[in-house]
Amino acid sequence: MFKKILIANRGEIACRVIKTAQRMGIKTVAVYSDADRDSRHVQMADEAVCIGPAPSAQSYLAMERIIQACKDTGAQGVHPGYGLLSENALFCDALEGQGIAFIGPKAPSMRAMGDKIASKKLAIEAGVSTIPGYTDVIADPEHAARIASDIGYPVMIKASAGGGGKGLRVAWNEAEAREGFQSCRNEARSAFGDERVFIEKFIQDPRHIEIQVLGDAHGNLLYLWERECSIQRRHQKVIEEAPSPFLDAATRSAMGEQACALAKAVKYQSAGTVEFVVDAKRNFYFLEMNTRLQVEHPVTEMITGLDLVEQMIRVAAGEKLAFRQADVKLNGWAMEARICAEDPFRNFLPSVGRLVKYMPPEELPGAVRVDTGVFEGGEISMHYDSLIAKLVVHGATRDAAIARMRDALNAFVIRGVSSNIAFQAALVQHPRFVSGKFNTGFIPEEFPRGFHPANVIHDDPLLLACAAAFARRRYIDRAVCTTGRLTGHERKVGIDWVVLMGKDRYSLQVTPVEGGYAMVHKGETFELKSDWKLGELLFHGTWNAERVCLQIERLDLRYRVCHWGTQADVWVLTSRDAELLSLMPEKPAPDLSKFLLSPMPGLLTEVAVKPGQQVKAGEKLAVIEAMKMENILKAERDCVVAEVLARQGDSLAVDQPIIKFAQASAPGPGS
Repeated sequence: MFKKILIANRGEIACRVIKTAQRMGIKTVAVYSDADRDSRHVQMADEAVCIGPAPSAQSYLAMERIIQACKDTGAQGVHPGYGLLSENALFCDALEGQGIAFIGPKAPSMRAMGDKIASKKLAIEAGVSTIPGYTDVIADPEHAARIASDIGYPVMIKASAGGGGKGLRVAWNEAEAREGFQSCRNEARSAFGDERVFIEKFIQDPRHIEIQVLGDAHGNLLYLWERECSIQRRHQKVIEEAPSPFLDAATRSAMGEQACALAKAVKYQSAGTVEFVVDAKRNFYFLEMNTRLQVEHPVTEMITGLDLVEQMIRVAAGEKLAFRQADVKLNGWAMEARICAEDPFRNFLPSVGRLVKYMPPEELPGAVRVDTGVFEGGEISMHYDSLIAKLVVHGATRDAAIARMRDALNAFVIRGVSSNIAFQAALVQHPRFVSGKFNTGFIPEEFPRGFHPANVIHDDPLLLACAAAFARRRYIDRAVCTTGRLTGHERKVGIDWVVLMGKDRYSLQVTPVEGGYAMVHKGETFELKSDWKLGELLFHGTWNAERVCLQIERLDLRYRVCHWGTQADVWVLTSRDAELLSLMPEKPAPDLSKFLLSPMPGLLTEVAVKPGQQVKAGEKLAVIEAMKMENILKAERDCVVAEVLARQGDSLAVDQPIIKFAQASAPGPGS
């Protein structure tokens, strides 16, 4: 067994690998860029080595620097995590050439299966069901359009070396095929250093289901059930679960056997994932094989009780698998929600900055798990992925897992940057998700105009109103205790309050009871009890004797209450205060329609227009890159460019002006 390994990655996956290595008694070496000098994975490891500047190409993708770090520290093996160099056969060869073990599959397997074009050809030879498509290299946009037309729209354009939703587009017509080809090639070149793309038929109403495989160097290979990954936004997985609510036993077995047949064809060693697209009749087709650990591997660990990182380390050290296919159990149900630094109410634009507050829910062995690479006070950088944490839960049944996920999301506090927690909360309580009757089109079908506060209307808004009244009354009670009990100056707290929440108005009578307050609304009494203290963000208590967890914070004269994805800004006032508030004039927002503003922090990689240029609706104005994604800003209506206010290569802040127009244009972000 190894005595010391290096983790050639960053963030939550580096921390996750370090935890297993430490449990196994293996010392760890972290590598880090200048931007990650104070990161959590650096603090957790036994040793840490700086390998270059913030851009991944100059640090985490710099093979020679990582190999030198191995030599300098005496690391005997390298775990690559996922992304970055995890599927780079040249890196594997270079390590083994120096006598350093690659904790993953062998280079020949990676070459055969890591390249989507080659892997599809190999799958056909192995008798695995595949999707119709064009697997040779595509030269240019015109060539792409001809191929797409021959296959028949819609088609999927994919980077051969892609992953994580990068370098992937669905085209429904010739224009989208041309533009999609160019964007995929650009993203692929930037993210993977390989600009090749291919095209295949897009199967409508599909489900994305993948099989976890595990093999050793002694010819043993088995599958660890499946993961349902159909809840996706722009081809990036949002929620994963295991097992799938769609598969029956026969289909599960058939998919597992085909996944193993494909892996055996390349003598696969280590953990890997064979991904399938499954149609409404449970016909399944090979999609790709990821020759690495998947982001969503914790759900498999939750239902099997296996540590996949440990298994990868043991296989790389030459050990045999200690169990057989019949020994792999399927226990209960697990779900994972990816918590990302993005603003769901602004078209999921990336959010960067300092984590002013970071309080994940309490971890419970076998029930709630949080894989993270951040800490309170740390920075979310524009240079890397937006993933903050993976929230993983387990329950005896799918319904139990959903209930546990809802509770855990309520207790997950992030401040300083925007997060997608509200969106995740809306998803796990959506009737279609709860029923299990969904496909990869679920999010665009249910949220066709994006995600808005109206998508998370609370089913019991009175709870939110009473929570705000509870907080307000606690503040008033404290003030009375400190200033209102002087002899001759006693202050009595009134019980009548008006709660304004959006357009809703609640008249409440609030009186103290043991452990909290009784709230009378329209003649009906409700009790909200808690030991909540002023200033705390998490509110744990009971609502009419039922357990409840909310987030409450004071915003000047208002209170912000968050629960089940709903965020409500609430006024708690006396009747007279409410009357006066209604008379206050509203300040109009400034007119910014003559400016193109940066919708996110990022790097301005292209300005596509010049002063004086006439622009038609839909034409490209600029391109911003952030968190490894290319965002195209387009004009929403015809306009004339008056002035270009930023230059290519500039690092932009949110709402920084890029272009000024001679007339209103209101351009918006594309993709």
